[in-house]
Amino acid sequence: MKSFRDKRRDGRPHQPAKSGPPQPRRTENPSAVKADTRPREPRDVKPDSQPAPKPEPRVLARRDGALPTEHLPVILEVAPNADYALLDSGAGQKLEQYGPYRIVRPEGQAIWQKALPAKDWERADAIFTGDTDEEGIGRWRFPKTPLGETWPMKHDGIDYLGRFTSFRHVGVFPEQASHWDHMAGLIAAAKRPVKVLNLFGYTGLASLVAARAGAEVTHVDASKKAIGWARENQEMAGLGGKPIRWIVDDAVKFAEREERRGSRYDIILFDPPAYGRGPKGEVWQLFEDLPDLTDLCRSILTPKPLAVVLTAYSIRASFFAVHALMRDTFAGMGGTVESGELIIREKSAGRALSTSLFSRWVA
Repeated sequence: MKSFRDKRRDGRPHQPAKSGPPQPRRTENPSAVKADTRPREPRDVKPDSQPAPKPEPRVLARRDGALPTEHLPVILEVAPNADYALLDSGAGQKLEQYGPYRIVRPEGQAIWQKALPAKDWERADAIFTGDTDEEGIGRWRFPKTPLGETWPMKHDGIDYLGRFTSFRHVGVFPEQASHWDHMAGLIAAAKRPVKVLNLFGYTGLASLVAARAGAEVTHVDASKKAIGWARENQEMAGLGGKPIRWIVDDAVKFAEREERRGSRYDIILFDPPAYGRGPKGEVWQLFEDLPDLTDLCRSILTPKPLAVVLTAYSIRASFFAVHALMRDTFAGMGGTVESGELIIREKSAGRALSTSLFSRWVA
């Protein structure tokens, strides 16, 4: 099964470029807002592949023990900075600054009106239109000068490559910065060796943040292209000597093998898609398969784990759904489950653009 980056996020990808880590801000949000649907790049799926029979599901039973403490709703916010900013949004689009470039992409949740005048939007360096020949430069239009496929970016001092892909995104998902900063803090505070497993890892920024903080990282993604891009990012960031295993594999099957082998991790990140197909025709359906994967993640934790972080894009559900799943799964382990939304704060009018739901268990 591939990493299942089905047609969802515009813009993964996987993470903001920043001159310094933004401080996640928690605010109370009385209503549960549904996640938007955004395309992601399909991962090397052959259209003529025949669906393979699904393996027998894990036998799940509700766990005994007290439920973890809960904290919700939690809104984790990324503010504009020198390397990434949501400049403006509205009328179904967003105007972003990625390093040196201004980029316009579709944004279904921006149902309000643009705050900046048209002349600011017309200064864009790249516009995703979806109407150009896929055999050519992709679905991007460059109003000024044609740009190369990649360009240098930074996140909190980590160099990496931005890339114009034919499915809207550019290899970085700025809203994930709050999770990265939180993870780096846990690794530093542990004052011991920490093993991190990054499932559906994509272009590797989370893995690079964890490795720089001192963790031993296992990064799993079923796309060879994504792993190649992640390796490029590691070298570009000057982190080639850090202990990162780059593994091309189906995330679920890899985790199952780790369970059988007795391999264990202190922190697990997993960011599965809503729907996807694997290289042998395997089908992933989030609502059907997420409970099994969440239970599997618990089973491969060390005796003294630090955290498990779930992010959910492109699902028509409240964060209360993933919150309840995580609390049930981690019953008897203590700690806290905190759930809510990841948002990006707009520079022009200060509006909040919600990007995804999340739930994380912290010991």
